[in-house]
Amino acid sequence: MSKKWYNLFVSVDPPAGETSDADDSSGNTPAPVSAAQAVADIAASTAIVPSAQLAATVPNPTSFTELYDAAEIHPPAHGFTIMKVGEMLRSEHIRNLPKDVKRSSVLVALEASGAPIEDVIQDAIKRDRALDTFERVQERSVADLEAKKSQENQQIQTEMDRITAEYRARIQANNDAVAKEKERFYAWRLKKQEEEQKISDAVSYFVTANPITIGGSAAPPAPSNNSGN
Repeated sequence: MSKKWYNLFVSVDPPAGETSDADDSSGNTPAPVSAAQAVADIAASTAIVPSAQLAATVPNPTSFTELYDAAEIHPPAHGFTIMKVGEMLRSEHIRNLPKDVKRSSVLVALEASGAPIEDVIQDAIKRDRALDTFERVQERSVADLEAKKSQENQQIQTEMDRITAEYRARIQANNDAVAKEKERFYAWRLKKQEEEQKISDAVSYFVTANPITIGGSAAPPAPSNNSGN
């Protein structure tokens, strides 16, 4: 292009009251294809990239460049992609102009460069489909990971329950052993008291103050805290 694209600020719409060269004065001009139908036709002719292809060839999920490369989306020979057009629309030269003027300016630049707008729309559709497909790939990956980790968590919980039950059983066994030993000790204490009573009864015939203790053993004297006395 000999001129900068932003110098081509002209409208592609004919002035009010004038007819386009394509109009037939007889009034038999064929009905133009609607914009929506044209876009639908382009979308229908655009192949969808298989999910497996993207899942296997995008090492960095955060890089859209790698994603587009994996989807085999490459700039056409004329160089105008939807990303390029987006940059043109955001350019300081036209970004503050009315929407119709911005549209016309870009269309003129595309026409001057031999870049059909259909190519740009197709590029946009390809990128959108690649993004949507890779979104499903990642969503499925997240779901698979969640299912796997959920299963692992269940296994861990089962192991924790088993270990908890085992330790609780060991604690109960310890408590049972202590209770059994206490029961044995208390039974022995009763017999001891009976034995001491027999001894005390026999000694009482010969002493004024009976030295025999009946019941629990006397507690040892408390240690003195008064080391100076």
